[in-house]
Amino acid sequence: MSLNRSEKEAVISEVTTLAAQAQTLVIAEYRGITVADMTKLRNKARSTGVTLSVLKNTLARRAVAGSQFEVVADQMTGPLIYGFSVDAVAAAKVVAEFAKTNDKLVIRAGVYGGKALDANGVKQLASIPSKEVLLAQLCGLLMSPMSRTAVVLGALAAQKGETAAA
Repeated sequence: MSLNRSEKEAVISEVTTLAAQAQTLVIAEYRGITVADMTKLRNKARSTGVTLSVLKNTLARRAVAGSQFEVVADQMTGPLIYGFSVDAVAAAKVVAEFAKTNDKLVIRAGVYGGKALDANGVKQLASIPSKEVLLAQLCGLLMSPMSRTAVVLGALAAQKGETAAA
């Protein structure tokens, strides 16, 4: 079903808005995936804040023109699904996890920070822990010296208490 001019302009403006808010774009070829599997992928993406869209490639190229995602415009050919996410790693995680279980989904490219990523780059981006995990690790690192100091001071106080009692 073809779109008329106003519908095309609406799609372009919607994708332009998504691209302006997003940090990451992942492009994957979905040829041969069943509707049930695609529904599972969309539900997983929706729950993690990733917007997955099947778009006409010409409309997608026009929508990302002038944005940080323009660097992969040459990769926009064939049946593609576009994943935009505000979180830096969410889109890559969703698509890469689904690609592990479904070999028909082929990661084509991605963009993070205005730099084009190949399929391996998207998989490496997906392997980065989430923001919450990284913050927890940082807090653990900051707490470690303080807790060690408290243990040593407690041991010294206990040792002095024993010598004073004797």
